[in-house]
Amino acid sequence: MSVFVILPAAGIGTRMASATGGAPKQFIELGGIPILLHSLRAFLAVPRVTGIYVAVREPEQQRVCALLAEHKLSNRVHVVPGGDTRKDSVANALAALPSTNENDLVLVHDAVRPLIDPATINHVLDAIDKHGAAIVGTPAVDTIKQVERTADGALITATIPRELIVHAQTPQGAKVPLMRRAFSEAQADQFVGTDEASLLERANIPVYVVPGSSRNLKVTQPGDLEIAEFYLAG
Repeated sequence: MSVFVILPAAGIGTRMASATGGAPKQFIELGGIPILLHSLRAFLAVPRVTGIYVAVREPEQQRVCALLAEHKLSNRVHVVPGGDTRKDSVANALAALPSTNENDLVLVHDAVRPLIDPATINHVLDAIDKHGAAIVGTPAVDTIKQVERTADGALITATIPRELIVHAQTPQGAKVPLMRRAFSEAQADQFVGTDEASLLERANIPVYVVPGSSRNLKVTQPGDLEIAEFYLAG
């Protein structure tokens, strides 16, 4: 059985552009090294990970290859073309996986969640091995309201019990044949989805939740970088 990891890193990061001079957020330095490298190292620290596939836009491919060579990571990390959407990037990487075993596992992780830890990664892999598909999620703390959008703003239509809600994080994964089926069905119907779990759910594949933490944050805005620096400092 092989374990593959996909890091979609083709995003432009418009919400961070003002703070980074337009540089893609996966290349912003955190603790002196690019965010992308933190994410890679977390998965490389898990011995059962066979290979990591990073999906990046063509203009950044040479930059990523140089980064991998500099840190001597080229033997387990592969660069594949990114797409216009997250789904396209993941689909490209899925097609590139040298998977031949129906029990092979694949994880998809946001390249800009640099503080994921090996223990959580292993828990997700164990859940996928047992159930077929799983994601990382955290319980809802705030009261959740369902609303209707009106010309005067949002109007509350219901209060959703917090015990029925989790905030989805990554990694998200499944056995490779299940993930490929979910993507194939989504592509056939031109369904995009917001994450891998939404495609798996749509294909009627049960997805289990592994507890995550606030530390596993996604760097999307300038303030997130400060929080990540705080966590990294320990």
